[in-house]
Amino acid sequence: MRATLRWAHSDLRTHRGEALFLVLATAGIVASLLLATALFGYATNPWQRVFTQARGAHVWLHTDRAADAGELAALDGVQDVAGPYPTASATVAVRGTRASVELRGTFEVPEVGRPLITAGHWLDADEPDGVVLESRLARALLAQPGDTLTLPGTSRTLTVLGIADSPERRYRPGEQPGLVWAPPAAVSEPGGQVIGLRLTDPGETDYAVQRAVTVLGAGAIGQVSTWEQARAEAQGDNRLLGQVLGLFGLGALLAAGLAVHGAIGTRIRGHLRDISVLKAIGFTPGQVTRVFLLQHLAYALLGAVAAAGLTQALGSRVPGRLGDAVGVWQGLPGHTVALFAVPACAVLFIGATTGLAAWRAGRVPPVPLPRPAAAQGGGLSGAARVVLGVRVRVPGRGDRGAGEPGVRTATVSGTPAPAKPGAPGPGDAGLSGSGGSDSPGTGEIDVPGPAEPGDPGSRGAGTGRRGAAGEQAPGTRRLELRVPPALVLGWHKAFARRPRSFAAVARLTLPLLLIVVAMSAWSTIDRFHDHPERIGLPTALTVRAETGPGDRGTRALLERDPEVAAAYPGVEVAALVPGQTATIALRGLGTREDPYPYALAEGRRAHGPDEAVAGQGLLDLLEVEVGDWVRMTVGDQPQVLHIVGRSIEPENAGRVISTSLDTLRENDPRLEPTLHQLRLRAGADPDEVAGRLAEAGHGRLDVHAVANPADGLSPLRGVVLGLIAVLALVGLIELLTAIGGTVRESERDLLALKAIGLSPRQITGITVTATGCTALAAVLLAAALGLPLAHWLIDAQGASSGIGAGIAQAPSPVLLVLVGAAAVLGAAALAAVPAARAARRRLADTLSAVA
Repeated sequence: MRATLRWAHSDLRTHRGEALFLVLATAGIVASLLLATALFGYATNPWQRVFTQARGAHVWLHTDRAADAGELAALDGVQDVAGPYPTASATVAVRGTRASVELRGTFEVPEVGRPLITAGHWLDADEPDGVVLESRLARALLAQPGDTLTLPGTSRTLTVLGIADSPERRYRPGEQPGLVWAPPAAVSEPGGQVIGLRLTDPGETDYAVQRAVTVLGAGAIGQVSTWEQARAEAQGDNRLLGQVLGLFGLGALLAAGLAVHGAIGTRIRGHLRDISVLKAIGFTPGQVTRVFLLQHLAYALLGAVAAAGLTQALGSRVPGRLGDAVGVWQGLPGHTVALFAVPACAVLFIGATTGLAAWRAGRVPPVPLPRPAAAQGGGLSGAARVVLGVRVRVPGRGDRGAGEPGVRTATVSGTPAPAKPGAPGPGDAGLSGSGGSDSPGTGEIDVPGPAEPGDPGSRGAGTGRRGAAGEQAPGTRRLELRVPPALVLGWHKAFARRPRSFAAVARLTLPLLLIVVAMSAWSTIDRFHDHPERIGLPTALTVRAETGPGDRGTRALLERDPEVAAAYPGVEVAALVPGQTATIALRGLGTREDPYPYALAEGRRAHGPDEAVAGQGLLDLLEVEVGDWVRMTVGDQPQVLHIVGRSIEPENAGRVISTSLDTLRENDPRLEPTLHQLRLRAGADPDEVAGRLAEAGHGRLDVHAVANPADGLSPLRGVVLGLIAVLALVGLIELLTAIGGTVRESERDLLALKAIGLSPRQITGITVTATGCTALAAVLLAAALGLPLAHWLIDAQGASSGIGAGIAQAPSPVLLVLVGAAAVLGAAALAAVPAARAARRRLADTLSAVA
């Protein structure tokens, strides 16, 4: 054991940099996986906790006031019923901030869907104007208990008594109204009622909705929302962040395992003599295997423990969503198990990938086998020999023969000694053909060129041509140009040992490939921010008019603003899908004369009657495709539309079907616009325009900025940067392994290279070129595979979220070239120092290494 520890200590001193990078890479990978676990827990468990404690309803039905909730309680599978509660739509404002809300009348604390008070208290009969706000609505309004809410356009005020958590769908400006619990007297003019159903089997939600619609009648149903929709909205971007961290963490873990495997294999080939000595002094194969395995397991364990400790101690202090996620995750029941299980699995995986290489070390024979005289990669190929010496014929005064004035020749390093004039060069069959033929052959190119005075050349060294003058066409002469030997021999060294070379390229490609995917994710987020019109958000503001001069007057008021490019009138209603199992959003935006600029991923725009475009979420829900006809119900009226295109829809999980306002008016001529979507001019500030319009409307306009999904993905930028840093560490480990292996394998060629006249600088260039070629091959392969993979992954995520495929954005070619060039040049720079040291080794050390 003592000898084992001493050998491990000596090896650690020799490879301190590699050990440090391995520890850091493992720490980064484990930290990524722990953060992914925290985000998954943060995305799912808080909502699940609220739903369980509140005894949340699995289905909420918005109906007219005539619907009988008693009939729903008698349905099979319905465990309990909440309500009915009268509801009314309103707009509230506090300190200049406005929000659309749903006033829900109740005095008693509901048994199903019970609000969980987090601040203040529940409704009080002594305060008829007191209300309780849902927590997300309160955060949007910056409201606290005791604040006074105004209802624009009226003289009424409401007093905030409390703030409560609810498992229902969260407030989203311009899309989903916030929830306000108020006394029934405060809901003086209810527009409908809401009924909640708690089911015995949540898996039968669709069937329960279908039966409820059948009992109440389709005309009585205004909107249906389910617990699945609420959960998906609550998880939202946190789940996406967790998926990104988990995916890249697992990919980096695989890359690290392969890098460690390659590092051990390379070190075994470089320490064959040392391993043989260990066996000669009594080490068993099992002991040798354990030396390598335990050594790298110790590195991995150190990195994993450091990552777990830092995540536990400092994770909750990270600003933003990641810190909040870690803080919540640390209070969950499964936190301790995950904190130990994730690092343990990472260490075991690294141990499994290193076990095979360590086992190969145990099989090294005690007596080193003699090395083959020829390189395993074989000699230079014919193409390499051609590149080493390329002859070019240019017009001249005539060929005087090798060694005479007017003929330039060059002796390629490593070729046979010069031949006498007039004698064939024995070593040139691969360069110029055999028998001294003077016709253009291998490595010889005829090109026009100006005549130059002849100068004394060599004596025809290695030309393989007879020196007789006049054998060549009159008026031409020969000129031999050489590619530097370091380039050709370096390229040969990089790819001569094909299985080993391909394995090194593949290991280096994996982290580079993941970096390309991460860069694509960054570019896609930038696309959401910089070009929202390409991802289904051509407008920046949504305006709803409460009272006023009507559509024409409102539109004229909006278009008078100098920074408003266009105002599209529209209406959005809830529609029952076929089968009556869910509701979707039916939108009519723009007119046929001034169509709304949808972002299409498939098909064409809706121009004719009954034509519409739909989001991916709706196509998946109805199991239809572009070109199909769909039927839906709005109240008592059916609406049949022909889907002619698929639009990118970031709202309502893509469960949106859109047509023109004219098409909806054909079915209901009394339909009037309820909102306007505003497209602003380039460079306009949405907040400033919204302020001007709200002031110009004298309190009659409710102006909201259109929510951009990228706003919730801002933390992903920091995640991507951290992942790129971890992947760069993994790639650096593999690069150092490849450089070390190349330097060790070049030791046996050092004497031969010096013997044929190569300088230390040229020998260094061979190793640098070999490393650069390996990095270049990995960069090209990573780009070729990473870009399609990133496109597929991002579009798959878009399709699963309902937005739809077609949102992926590849990095710019300039950025890819810069990153690739930095990787290649960095690899060459890293190889320069060890290669220069090896090239200047003493002759005795070289003989010792080769022996």
